[in-house]
Amino acid sequence: MKEFRYVITDEIGLHARPAGLLVKAASKFACKIKICSGTKEVDAKSILGVMSLALKQGDEMRVHFDGTDEEEAFETIKSFLITNL
Repeated sequence: MKEFRYVITDEIGLHARPAGLLVKAASKFACKIKICSGTKEVDAKSILGVMSLALKQGDEMRVHFDGTDEEEAFETIKSFLITNL
């Protein structure tokens, strides 16, 4: 299992467009990908779940990867977040 933490830097936060792109990127992998913020944990492959976190600028999220292609998923999602949020 792999994990990383990321603080949202985008002034608008994790809004609909990047959330949709994040879900699309996560859906390409077989491994389980969970996003946690505070006590809430959601499936990164669910747009409703990701949007329900309502992450704003300065909020920290933890992303967990577990499965056969977790290493590739980790690198892809981490790069996506750094580039887009």
